[in-house]
Amino acid sequence: MISSLVAGCAGFGNAYLPANAPRVIGPDRDRDHIRLVSAFGGEGRAPQLERLLTDAVNRLIMATDRPDEAYQVTILNSPVVNAFALPNGRLYVTRGLLALANDTSEVAAVLSHEIAHVTLRHASQRNELQARSALIERVAENVLNNSQEAAVVQDQARSSLASFSRSQELEADQTGVAVLARAGFDPYGAPRFLTALGRSANSANNSDRVTSHPSTNERISRALQAARRTGPPGMGETGRLEYLTALNGLAYGDDPGDGVVKGRRFIHARLGVAFEAPEGFTLENTSQAVLGSSADGERRLLFDAADTPAGQSLEEVLRSTWTDTIEPGSLVTAMVNDLPIVTALSNGKEWTFRLSAIRIGNTTYRLIMAARSGGSDLEGMFQRTLNSVRQVQPEEARRIRPLKLQIVTAQRGDTAQSLASRMPIDRALDRFLLLNGLERNGPLKVGERYKIVIE
Repeated sequence: MISSLVAGCAGFGNAYLPANAPRVIGPDRDRDHIRLVSAFGGEGRAPQLERLLTDAVNRLIMATDRPDEAYQVTILNSPVVNAFALPNGRLYVTRGLLALANDTSEVAAVLSHEIAHVTLRHASQRNELQARSALIERVAENVLNNSQEAAVVQDQARSSLASFSRSQELEADQTGVAVLARAGFDPYGAPRFLTALGRSANSANNSDRVTSHPSTNERISRALQAARRTGPPGMGETGRLEYLTALNGLAYGDDPGDGVVKGRRFIHARLGVAFEAPEGFTLENTSQAVLGSSADGERRLLFDAADTPAGQSLEEVLRSTWTDTIEPGSLVTAMVNDLPIVTALSNGKEWTFRLSAIRIGNTTYRLIMAARSGGSDLEGMFQRTLNSVRQVQPEEARRIRPLKLQIVTAQRGDTAQSLASRMPIDRALDRFLLLNGLERNGPLKVGERYKIVIE
């Protein structure tokens, strides 16, 4: 179970240093760094990529208005597409983002955007506005007697904060493109990467991001305008060959140590547990749980490890970790694949829940499935999924091999479909097109290098 998906840049609520303060990355800031790196699966080790990113950052710094400031870039061992900066000059990019980019200028555009957040003091400004918004909400709640008036004031405060965050993203885009061009990179790398981000299935499922970020189409349009102001296409360095060379061999997808999703199957070698979701479900491995959903969102699934006291019974686990009412008489004790389980039923206003607690060794897991009230297929789906929960034996765990990127050169007769067929993953063609920024049914260029996924 790994880091949850967040697309685009994310803010962390640390106050910026004063403009005249020394900006040295020192032990006082290491606590935030360690906590953040841990939350994203640790540091990713890719020496050639690290050197490329460091060189890009150094070039970008010299093109800013503050070339004396210190920055340091860290690769995070997470498959999610994300990048962000701390006010002390620490920059972070996930290997998921690096896999999506196709040349140095695209990654440099991301780094330039994050550096712009730092130089423009966006976190400090956002913290000040958040403090004012919180004060307004407290005043509205405590002073206004009319609850409807209070709600209006609170909504206005939240809307103001969201609007401010959107304006910051656009400002960082504009500043980032200008710095990108001054550093000698292709400024059109920014709209290219934003286009890739817009195509990414991962970037489409985060509702929080919609409220605090401008739409991807708007960002692409404005970034393209900013690039055109610097000059025509072809004026800057793209660095495609050097980037793909450095990218070759980078880990892809879930880290096997944190569990792996393969289609509808989840397997965690270290914890020794596996299960299979119902037909039509898509699984997502997050830091807290494995989440699943049907295509229409009317059926949901959660699988996690319960933090329970030693010796607590499975029935007590369900009762203590489920806050809604468990239907009287619905608790059932049974065995599945030689594992003790307890199941129960809970009826909400709009959703019906089937609950289960499963014990494997000293660890207790919960499998929870939900369907909007009236879903007659919930029971069958729940039982089939529950029956698939099993203990993973050491021999099987050793056979789980991590996925990685391989850079291949297109030969005569190669197609997107033929290269994608080499990839041992689900939706291979869709992912091949996404990774390489290609349109469906578009031809490959003989002699061009492309990314594929291998074991």
